[in-house]
Amino acid sequence: MAAKKKNEKATRATIAELRSLSVDDLRGKLAEQRRDLMNARFKHAAAQLEKTSELKAMRKQVARIETVLNEKEQRA
Repeated sequence: MAAKKKNEKATRATIAELRSLSVDDLRGKLAEQRRDLMNARFKHAAAQLEKTSELKAMRKQVARIETVLNEKEQRA
């Protein structure tokens, strides 16, 4: 189980990785993550999503990206 969690964390970008991206890259990543979240919601509604905990993880990732994006825009 612990090894599985490490693999899940490896696929998600960390805050340090997000902060190293440019504003345009962050906007692209945000759009992609929102699209993935929408698809996961559709799958969940159709009872095709096996890991429902992924919804929460995706929402948190969207929030992380938005936070870093807002930080960078405020500095500019």
